Amino acid sequence: MAVTGFAQQKIVPAQSDIMFVSKQMGVPVEGHFKKFDAQISFDPAKLDTSKVSFTVDMGSASLGVPETDAELPKPTWFSSAKFPQATFTSTSIKALGGGKFDVAGKLSIKGQARDVVVPVAMVQTGATTVASGVLPIKRLAFKIGEGEWADTSMVADDVQVKFKFSLTGVGKL
Repeated sequence: MAVTGFAQQKIVPAQSDIMFVSKQMGVPVEGHFKKFDAQISFDPAKLDTSKVSFTVDMGSASLGVPETDAELPKPTWFSSAKFPQATFTSTSIKALGGGKFDVAGKLSIKGQARDVVVPVAMVQTGATTVASGVLPIKRLAFKIGEGEWADTSMVADDVQVKFKFSLTGVGKL
């Protein structure tokens, strides 16, 4: 049976970014995930049937410092050999007006699944739609930074996951 309605949107990787900002001894430190993918079927007129899911290659995390980057895949941090991907799958999308949406769903990192609500702002320019937002998470809820690194005086528990996705094929908001 064919799915009717609207085409799946495409993400433009070169114009998209997922970054994470944590504080180490009070100083903000930015990192990026270099590899990620999304499956998006979004129709602003049919939010009840719209779906969003993301996969992030945890081994692609980089803080831009080779010594630190070598630590990220280890079991203490992302354990990317055992848990190669983080995932997000939407369960509902709610319009807030003005191109703003709350996307509820399940975020799974390092084998830990949590229900989250992701605030998303969408802006359309021609055929391109940019979806962006910030999702605050607690790293310890996902077992990121175990053992001696669970001490939040060194690396804060609060992490901001910032994203900007450039999409094609989104209907008029």
